[in-house]
Amino acid sequence: MLFAKNAEEEHAPASLVKLMTLYLAYEDLEAGRVEWEDLVTVTLRAARTPRYRMGLGAGETVPLGVLLEGVAIASANDAATAVAEYLAGDEESFVARMNAAAQEQGLTATRFANPHGLPDPAQRSTARDLAILTDHLLREHPAVRTLLGGKTFVYRGRVYSRRVPPFIEAGGVQAFKTGFTNEAGYNLAVATWLDGRRFLGIVLGAPTRGLSFLDAQRLLRYGLSQLGLEPPAQDHRPALPQRKRGNRFRITLPSPTRG
Repeated sequence: MLFAKNAEEEHAPASLVKLMTLYLAYEDLEAGRVEWEDLVTVTLRAARTPRYRMGLGAGETVPLGVLLEGVAIASANDAATAVAEYLAGDEESFVARMNAAAQEQGLTATRFANPHGLPDPAQRSTARDLAILTDHLLREHPAVRTLLGGKTFVYRGRVYSRRVPPFIEAGGVQAFKTGFTNEAGYNLAVATWLDGRRFLGIVLGAPTRGLSFLDAQRLLRYGLSQLGLEPPAQDHRPALPQRKRGNRFRITLPSPTRG
């Protein structure tokens, strides 16, 4: 760990919960239990999952891969519910899988209550745990980078796009997931690869989306400067904006990328 602030403080994860949903989906894909082209029948419960949504209709069939694009790029809650029900039979059983995987990964402060991240008082995590989860996802299932680096996808003629951090261009972030609820504020998980190394950054509770991007950019630049990959700031610390409420930051430096 190169820098942390309130890394162990419990926080509502919002749509960063979907990182675990994607982790379990790719686990099943790579084990051959499901296929990217599998047709998933959308249940009434999935179709009625509140915003943000893809507008799925009860009874329609959608390829699993399209639903996963919806989860990663559009952060669609109805798609996350549909994926959970398809993989585990029902949402409750999938949540049990999520919590079991959290225990296996050592996410000691994390409790999942749903696969999409809508507010639930029982659903909590920390910057530390979300950094570990992001590390497991990218290291064990590197194919997910295609989704987490994606900017747009098309479903039924509608283009779904997400606001891209200004530092995602060449040499910047290659994988990211955002999350927002009124309870959680603006959350962000980012990763970048440079010189054979992967840097992860987690920002929780930013008051605006723009500030979450700015904080993550400064964290990653700080991490790069620690290895001499970018000139350090004059004070040798991340130049994080002052807040009335404390933010939670974590940047980790795993071992060099494999594969």
